[in-house]
Amino acid sequence: MNLLNAIFSTSFGFSVLRVTTPIIFAAMAALITNKAGVMNIALEAIMLFGAFFGTVVSAWTQNAFFGVLAAIGAGIILSMLMAFFAFRMKADLILTGIALNTFASGSTVFLMYMVCNDKASTSGLPSCNVPSIDLPLIKSIPVIGEMISGHNLLTYLAFFSVIVVWILIYKTPLGLRIRAVGENAHAAESVGIKVMNVQFIALFLSGIFAGLGGAFMSMGYLSFFSRDMIAGRGFIALAAQNMGGAAPLGTLIASIIFGIADALSNMLQTLNVPAELVQMQPYLLTIIGLVIYAVADNHRNKA
Repeated sequence: MNLLNAIFSTSFGFSVLRVTTPIIFAAMAALITNKAGVMNIALEAIMLFGAFFGTVVSAWTQNAFFGVLAAIGAGIILSMLMAFFAFRMKADLILTGIALNTFASGSTVFLMYMVCNDKASTSGLPSCNVPSIDLPLIKSIPVIGEMISGHNLLTYLAFFSVIVVWILIYKTPLGLRIRAVGENAHAAESVGIKVMNVQFIALFLSGIFAGLGGAFMSMGYLSFFSRDMIAGRGFIALAAQNMGGAAPLGTLIASIIFGIADALSNMLQTLNVPAELVQMQPYLLTIIGLVIYAVADNHRNKA
């Protein structure tokens, strides 16, 4: 009964929106590249670099805005590095992504040690957080106001980004080129679309969104960077994008489902549930969701 009361509480709803934020950013990043025919396996690395440089630059400048810009910049640089190796050097895209994930995991620990003489976290740095804001009219509404108002600014930006990505993909000339390249690169090239340039742009945009997700992790979700703090959210975002059928709204819904699982796992930690069971729960849901999606997609193809 205590568990049910907790699940149907306003604090749980607030927690769901909070933990869903980085998944939405990363899922939008995955969606853009997927539409261009590119699977961005390096989301984990991009978010990790964004989280690290965001909190470090905010500490150096004592300005959260500059920290967010640094996170975006780090995300773009790593995305362009992936594009360079995959498209210019003709390296395997999946192997490039795996290599970048491994590189990010080790290099952020090294840089963290160089900056603050600590291999675990940057908690000793006086970093800045992105502020939380109260929504003037909504905050006074019973129940809804308690769940929706008072979130980090990046949380609202994450949900707004779904609209931005929908407009980009379906209502702009660039979005048309991205979809054309993703559906049939040879056909797109035959009508004068520069496929490689479009894929570079898609990865560039992906770096922006994933960088924002990383910034939230170290400047909103927590107030510091810790080792491997992304904890698989990049891969969960890839799953959410697939479950959502590579559509912005569907991806948002799938991201919220994973957010509910993450919030539930956080709650279970306070109820004497074995830690191993709690930790496996979001990833188990990822596997179940992908199986359901694969079965449904198979039925659609047969029909």
